[in-house]
Amino acid sequence: MGKITEQDIIDSVAGACQYISYYHPEDFVEGMVEAYEKEQSEAAKNAIGQILINSKMCAMGHRPLCQDTGSINIFVKVGLKADLDISRELEDILNDGVAKGYTDPDNTLRFSVVSDPAGERKNTKNNTPAVIHMSVDNGDTIDITVAAKGGGSENKSKFAVLNPSDSIYDWVMENVRQMGAGWCPPGILGIGIGGNPEKSMLLAKESLMSHVDIHELKERGPQNALEELRLRLYEDINKIGTGAQGLGGLTTLLDVKILDYPCHAASLPVAMIPNCAATRHIHFELKGDGAAKFNKPDLDIWPDLEIPMDTVKKVNIEDLTKENLSQYKSGDTLLLSGKILTARDAAHKRIVEYKNAGKPLPNGVDLKDRFIYYVGPVDPVRDEKVGPAGPTTSTRMDKFTKDMMEIGIMGMIGKAERKQPTIDLIKEYKSMYLIATGGAAYLISQSITDSKIVAFEDMGMEAIYEFEVKDMPVTVAVDTEGTSIHTTGPAKWRTI
Repeated sequence: MGKITEQDIIDSVAGACQYISYYHPEDFVEGMVEAYEKEQSEAAKNAIGQILINSKMCAMGHRPLCQDTGSINIFVKVGLKADLDISRELEDILNDGVAKGYTDPDNTLRFSVVSDPAGERKNTKNNTPAVIHMSVDNGDTIDITVAAKGGGSENKSKFAVLNPSDSIYDWVMENVRQMGAGWCPPGILGIGIGGNPEKSMLLAKESLMSHVDIHELKERGPQNALEELRLRLYEDINKIGTGAQGLGGLTTLLDVKILDYPCHAASLPVAMIPNCAATRHIHFELKGDGAAKFNKPDLDIWPDLEIPMDTVKKVNIEDLTKENLSQYKSGDTLLLSGKILTARDAAHKRIVEYKNAGKPLPNGVDLKDRFIYYVGPVDPVRDEKVGPAGPTTSTRMDKFTKDMMEIGIMGMIGKAERKQPTIDLIKEYKSMYLIATGGAAYLISQSITDSKIVAFEDMGMEAIYEFEVKDMPVTVAVDTEGTSIHTTGPAKWRTI
């Protein structure tokens, strides 16, 4: 073989970033298809169906599976016998590959990485730096795994140092019960056990890079304590009834992955990290014969699905008032048409600052009687009005909800559950909280017929946009009476 060059590494990492942005791993698709076929909860089945429709659309259209195109994690194993033709730090070369992948004009990806995280939190404008883990072996290749992890699932990561006599099973089950749906289930749970604090977290993350194979384990039966724990957690977490998007159902997890490492006799470090419905990773080797080549999956692995329309209610936003919102109940599926505004964390913070200062928003923007969609869209390409535009986790906006209600918004659109004080505010102000399907960003973007920035343009994807939507699929999560589907749904399907 020839030399492994800087350009080979850059092109391979860039290609990997692009590839995983629009192709789910085939084993993950197969797991989702199985979950769809066996799901008995109508709401959860509809959500899984939307995720699969979105997945096939992205595979065909080469656009991101999720508007949160993630921060990049790279696992690199460098062979000591590899013939490297590089003149810079390998870390810099890998980051150049990430930057190239994320700034590709044919498929723009969202820049989510900010520098000075405890201070200015300024966007780096190319999604670098990646989080890079390097090791060496005696081989003659460079072994690389590239993964994109969205903020919703990363934010649900947990770590603890248990006593050696404590139950890992009990700790995981307790945390999963509290995890909610902000990580966008169905997905995969990665667990790391042992080593020390940083090692167990790394093991949990690394475990998520392996294939979905829980059914093979079930068929042959567990052969050691880790496999017994893995199978028990998989079966019992699905009995909790969280279901797809937290709507209640049979499948919350497609698999549980566990890696372990020897640890101090006085310690039991344990970490857990979920992978969401936009699971994205790929593995390749560089051998000195050029950049990595990535094979296109067979489109036949995706079923041909359609969103069921028999129970869907079409709603014109312009016809909605605080007086007639009560006709829509928790669990109703709606197709929204009309104009909505967007705002995420940074925009909410600035809106409240304007409110407290008694200042009107720029450009005459008025939030009264408007629906606010929690989204940071991907930039459009070609003739798109907007790029993939799925919902972000709504609980991050809970701290701003009272101010937004006082301003007079009519309702909110996001994903996952709301905290009880926010539910109480929704009931008090006779408002409504709707959810769109996390992991269906490209599908949702097809319902957006026009898009323009109306305030805070300096914030990039955090700016306030006005979207005009036509038949945007949403579910009533919290109605005007304060009934939450994220409470009633899982309760119906919980068996443990």
